[in-house]
Amino acid sequence: MELSLIIPHIEALIFASEKPLPVNELVEFLNNALGFIEDRATPDQVDAGIKAIKEKYESEFYSFEVAESGGGFQFLTKKEYHKTIAQLNGDKFLKKLSVASLETLSIIAYKQPVAKSEIEIIRGVNCDYAVQKLLEKDLIVITGRNENSPGKPLIYGTSKSFMDYFGINSPDDLPKIKEVLNQEIIEATRIEEIQHENSSDFEAELEENKEESLQAEIE
Repeated sequence: MELSLIIPHIEALIFASEKPLPVNELVEFLNNALGFIEDRATPDQVDAGIKAIKEKYESEFYSFEVAESGGGFQFLTKKEYHKTIAQLNGDKFLKKLSVASLETLSIIAYKQPVAKSEIEIIRGVNCDYAVQKLLEKDLIVITGRNENSPGKPLIYGTSKSFMDYFGINSPDDLPKIKEVLNQEIIEATRIEEIQHENSSDFEAELEENKEESLQAEIE
């Protein structure tokens, strides 16, 4: 199948879909709509088509792009416009999560699959309510039971909605704990440097004012 023929259809499918579309689904949709037994779209052709569409929307004249997230491809607003659209509903969802829910979600994201008892050991408090809220918001799912623990407790992991919302394809795409800590150290160092510079400037200014005062007294 000619690549020039399928590119507009790939673009239309990604644009119209309410969820990220993986390559295999795009291939199926294309062949259902356009395919013939002797001339069918292939995953390689779809990959090439997506690459062409990505290049098209890399232009600075577009405020959105085709990005891979949540296990598929979708149109997303470019990062430089996130603050603008957040005024509509960009941060509305997370604002509804309590601190307890965010802490619980973070633990599940990094420790999954994890049982509720393990989460409570880390947080030091009961997390029944937080887990229930995260399940209701479809940010986490029950992935099974821990067969090696007494009572075989339920274990939890992040959902496709979680990956879609945060723009990642798998939990492996999450920032590594070490990277986060290193960034915090870097930011702390920068603040200390700024404070030191400000302190040095202040001391220098005091010394200068002191010398000016002494000079004025002599005169």
